[in-house]
Amino acid sequence: MKFKRVVVTGLGALTPIGNSTSEYWGALINGVSGANLITKFDASNFKTKFACELKNFDIADHMDRKEAKKHDPFSQYGMICSHEAYSDAGLGSANLNLDRAGVIWASGIGGIYTLEEEITNFIKSDYAPRFNPFFITKMIPDICAGHISMRYGFCGPNFATVSACASSTNALVDAFNYIRMGKADLFICGGSEAAITAPGMGGFNSMHALSTRNDDYKTASRPFDKDRDGFVMGEGAGAFILEELEHALRRGAKIYCEIAGGGLSADAYHLTASHPEGAGAKRAMVAALEDAELRLQDVDHINTHGTSTPVGDPSEASAIWTLFGEHAKNIHVNATKSMTGHLLGAAGAVEAVATALAVVHDIVPPTINHFTDDPDIMPLNFVFNEARKAIINVAISNTFGFGGHNVSVVFKKYIP
Repeated sequence: MKFKRVVVTGLGALTPIGNSTSEYWGALINGVSGANLITKFDASNFKTKFACELKNFDIADHMDRKEAKKHDPFSQYGMICSHEAYSDAGLGSANLNLDRAGVIWASGIGGIYTLEEEITNFIKSDYAPRFNPFFITKMIPDICAGHISMRYGFCGPNFATVSACASSTNALVDAFNYIRMGKADLFICGGSEAAITAPGMGGFNSMHALSTRNDDYKTASRPFDKDRDGFVMGEGAGAFILEELEHALRRGAKIYCEIAGGGLSADAYHLTASHPEGAGAKRAMVAALEDAELRLQDVDHINTHGTSTPVGDPSEASAIWTLFGEHAKNIHVNATKSMTGHLLGAAGAVEAVATALAVVHDIVPPTINHFTDDPDIMPLNFVFNEARKAIINVAISNTFGFGGHNVSVVFKKYIP
């Protein structure tokens, strides 16, 4: 079977450092930290009192407040971000076969805000069963995919992917595969998350997963730094329009870059910790490059999962070092979570946007907040503290999730 080529024709980003793709990219290359003290709830008694919240965001700027009440924030974020990608791709004026247009939208947790709100109200009402009729449809993780499809009339494949923090990269790879096998012309795909809530923060605190650097929260996300102490929670969404190449050319779409391959693997090792030697991460990268029919020496840039956790960062660095060998010295390695925090199920899509734009602009955003080298981390060609200009023809974005899920996706420059 001869696979079809798949290209990126639209992007969307709603992040703690920018409420659009252009704002996000500008903040990335300027090394802006998205961390701030939590404003969404009273975190004074929590071990971690900060997170990477959206800034200058008002849902009323995007939808009627009555309509907004029907959607959990994770769904609101997904609908807003996907609309940016839809508009960016010029789909509003395109003559589409809607039966061949689909939506694959991810969330690692889904409507945790709604779940907390409904249970709290239930307890306050002396256990009177007066639940909001939108409770279930606001909470379930697949609902955002449904809302997006209804908004644009997309009648092709429609579902959600859930693989913890790898969820939205899974969505991209699934959409890529459907298109290249000829089962659809285009997809809106990506993911959204809104877990800066008391249960979200408290749950991850109880696992000792979050940074507790309350006295210096702006620099708390420190991927690959010796003094990293956990990840910083983020929120938002990332969106792609993936499209079959000939379909995009026929309608005169602008093309950012090409998505060339995807690789999946499992650590089969531990619920929350990555394999210490990065075995699963290595398998995912190998599978992605084989899928793309590219060589190890073709890779110019890797946007790592890089969460700023004591165990995860050395594991991923080891995977890169052992896989690429001497060529690892030529690969520009970064971790954009140092700026955005960790968006859980939305992380993969948000970081894939950054990776695609690095290919487009030949600029690698920095890993900020690096102060001290860690002798236990392989000495890769890290892009620390300042963005770096470099020719990026091929780039990999890595995303890993609790449960041992590993996903790598490959982008390359579009050549007609």
